[in-house]
Amino acid sequence: MSKTSQLIKEPIAEEMKIFEEKFFESMKSNVALLDRITYYIVRRKGKQMRPMFVFLIAKMLGTIEEKTYRAASFIELIHTATLVHDDVVDDSHLRRGFFSLNALWKNKIAVLVGDYFLSKTLIISTRNKDFDLLETVSVAIQELSEGELLQIEKARKLDITEEVYFEIIRMKTATLIAACCKAGALSVGADEETASKLHRFGELVGIAFQIKDDLFDYTTSNAIGKPVGIDIKEQKMTLPLIYTLNNTTPDKKRWLINSVKRHNTNKKRVREIIDFVKGNGGIEYTQKMMKQYADEALKILKEFPDNEARRSLELMVQYVMEREN
Repeated sequence: MSKTSQLIKEPIAEEMKIFEEKFFESMKSNVALLDRITYYIVRRKGKQMRPMFVFLIAKMLGTIEEKTYRAASFIELIHTATLVHDDVVDDSHLRRGFFSLNALWKNKIAVLVGDYFLSKTLIISTRNKDFDLLETVSVAIQELSEGELLQIEKARKLDITEEVYFEIIRMKTATLIAACCKAGALSVGADEETASKLHRFGELVGIAFQIKDDLFDYTTSNAIGKPVGIDIKEQKMTLPLIYTLNNTTPDKKRWLINSVKRHNTNKKRVREIIDFVKGNGGIEYTQKMMKQYADEALKILKEFPDNEARRSLELMVQYVMEREN
C-alpha cells in the first residue's frame, strides 16, 4: 500500500479491518465450490477505494454504525459482481495481474458467482429493512448496465460527442462511487439533501477518476497495469481522442477515424494516433477537465465539518488525480 493510501485510511483503519471480516462472512455459502471462489476473490482484493468512501463519508458526518458496514458490503458485492461479469463479457483472463474467475472456472461458473453476489445484496438489505440503501445501489446497477450498452452502441459508429462521453462515464464509473457516498451518508441518518449533495460529490470524483484512467492510455509507463494504447485497440472513444477529433482538420479527422476503425491492431499506427493526440492538445485539455471535476468535488466537501475524515476525503480526491495505477 502506498503512503498516500495509508494516510487516507488512517481515520477508518480499525473499521476497515472489521469490515473485511464482515464482508468475507457475508459472502459465505453452503456450497464448497462457491466458498473456494470467494476466498480466491477476497485474497486478491484491490485498493478497496469504494468501501473507504462509505466509511469516510459516514465518519465525516457522525458515528459509524452497523448499517455502515452493511452499506460498504452492498457496494463491494456489487462492484465484485460487475467485475466478474465484465471479465466474461470482455473475454478477459487477467484481473489485477491474477487469473480472472472465468479463466480458472469458465464462463458459466463466473456468471453464476456474479449473480450470487448480486442476490446477497438483495437478501442482506431486505432482511435488515435497509430499503434506502437498496434503492441507492439498485439505481447504480441500472446505470452501470445502461452506461455499458450506450458505449457499445456509440462505439460502432465512433460518433461519441463530449456530452455523450461524460454521460457514459457518469453511468459506467461514477455511479458506483456516487452510490458509496450516498450510502455512507444514509447509513448514519443523513437527510435527503445531505445524501444528494454527497452523491453529487461521489459522481464528480468518479468522473475525475475515469478521466485519469483515460490518460493512462497515452502514457509510456508500464507500472500502471494497463497496456499503452489499449483503449485505441478496443476502439474506445476517450476524452483525449474526442477532443482531438473535434479540433483538427477534416482530413486529419478522417485519418484518425479510419486508423481507429481499421488499423487499431497495428502497433505503428496506434503509436501514430497517440503521438497525434499528444501533439494536438488532447492531453492538456483532458487534464484540465479532470481538475475541473476534482475542484468541484472539493468545493462540495468544504460545506461539511472540518475533521479527520473530511481531510482524508480531500486527500482521496488528490490521489485520484495523481495516482499512477
